[in-house]
Amino acid sequence: MLKNKNVQLGFAIFLGLIVLFLPRPEGTQFRVVGDGGRLLIEHLAQHFSVVPGEEGTADYILKARNPGAPEARQAFIAQQAAALDLPEIQVEYVDGLSPKAKRFLAVLVVLVFMFVAEPIPLEITAICIGVFLVLMGISDVKEAWAPYMHPVVVFIMCCLIFAISLDKAGLTKRLGYFIIKQAGDSVTRFTFIISIGLGLGSSVMHDAAACAVGIVTMLPLMRAAGIEPHSRTAKFMMLSLPFACSAGGMGTLMGGGRNMVAAAFLKEFTGIEITFFDWIKFCMPAAIVTVPAAVFIVYLVYRPDPKIKLPQFDEALGPLTPMEKKTLAIIGATFILWLTKGVHGFDYSVTGMLGIAGLVLGGVLKWDDIQENMEWGTALFIFGGGISLGLAMGYSGAADYFAHLFFPLIQGGGWLLLFVGVGVFGALVTNAMANVAAAALILPIVIPMAQLEGVDPTVLALCLGTATSFAMLLVIGCPPNAIAYSYRYFKAADLTRVGLVATPVLLALLILVAATWWNILGLV
Repeated sequence: MLKNKNVQLGFAIFLGLIVLFLPRPEGTQFRVVGDGGRLLIEHLAQHFSVVPGEEGTADYILKARNPGAPEARQAFIAQQAAALDLPEIQVEYVDGLSPKAKRFLAVLVVLVFMFVAEPIPLEITAICIGVFLVLMGISDVKEAWAPYMHPVVVFIMCCLIFAISLDKAGLTKRLGYFIIKQAGDSVTRFTFIISIGLGLGSSVMHDAAACAVGIVTMLPLMRAAGIEPHSRTAKFMMLSLPFACSAGGMGTLMGGGRNMVAAAFLKEFTGIEITFFDWIKFCMPAAIVTVPAAVFIVYLVYRPDPKIKLPQFDEALGPLTPMEKKTLAIIGATFILWLTKGVHGFDYSVTGMLGIAGLVLGGVLKWDDIQENMEWGTALFIFGGGISLGLAMGYSGAADYFAHLFFPLIQGGGWLLLFVGVGVFGALVTNAMANVAAAALILPIVIPMAQLEGVDPTVLALCLGTATSFAMLLVIGCPPNAIAYSYRYFKAADLTRVGLVATPVLLALLILVAATWWNILGLV
């Protein structure tokens, strides 16, 4: 009965209703906005005091003298402002949960359960994000739907289309043959080369596309060598690739949607921009360290049979064809435009679409190629829905509530404690939902925490973009896992087993890189 889709939908709604009808924490502090003349304070002095440090600012925070009393509520302050005929004054929650934020949490619980249980396709669930936000009065129509065509979503579409063009031009086949010639007949050497090569390559192409290219290259050799599904050799080969591609995706902004979401949310909430070059400077060293480490961990857990030898191919592919040269030139030019955004100022989505136009005009791609091979549901709805949900967490007030709730746990611990906590939490959460959604939901909470602690919020944006790369505990954790699992060469429990070892080790390496490299660069 629990597998029945209608039962699962009913349970999701039931969970939302529970959250909706739970008591709402009012909090003890409220921000008064628009009272530059401080006209409201004298009428509230009996019930509230001004928080120290706020006296010299246009806006100020009031703290209740008797928490829980009827006069210690946001509604009471708003009533006093209305009685004084001060309609321009707004009263916001600081450490309490606003009614809008509570409605958001009810929607969030429903959506998270639907993302995990999948009673309906994930793409439809992602579309429901915009619907629920409007129906529950959390956002207006434009706020709910605009993120579905956010520049980040367009940029991710560009990355997926570039992967399609590489495959069509034959460059992926050339890559596979090159790796085979370098590896010889050794299973171990071949797997290390292709996994590390495509793992680092996933920094400049989507990690799912990199994993798919590797598996298509790998499977014919496995079959020719007689490697049986569920053998230790098969597990080593088929798990090394998705783990390496997931870790390598952190290297540049185009490696995965989570990176662009982290950069976009940082700019949305703080105005700080991480450029394409900045991301490479900070995160590529972490990718270079964690990609081979991920493959080595899989090797230690599932040691391949050294007696198995891969077949050799004598076929020569010859020099680059005009189509391959044209594809490399256009994508290379686009990559240069991304790296030099600080010079020309055009958004990544604009220059990316310019590159796609070049591929079509140059005869590399046709519209049918894009239409037939593009995962439109993932690109538009899942990524866009995740951004819409994350932004709603911010403007509903739910993010600030959780930031003040968890801040005492890390207060005074500095950037490192905050980084470790956010990294571990992000790496765990991303196994239950898309890493884009995980980054979109966590960042609005931790950015205010960083500001309260006096930590550069850029650190946490980079932290989530990198830590959510380690979705290695569940098959549904990330697209590379799901792609590799779809060929049924290993069981879901096999992935979890090696993921339990890889996740803490890779997180430790990430923290080590951040503590040393970022310190050298002056970020921390």
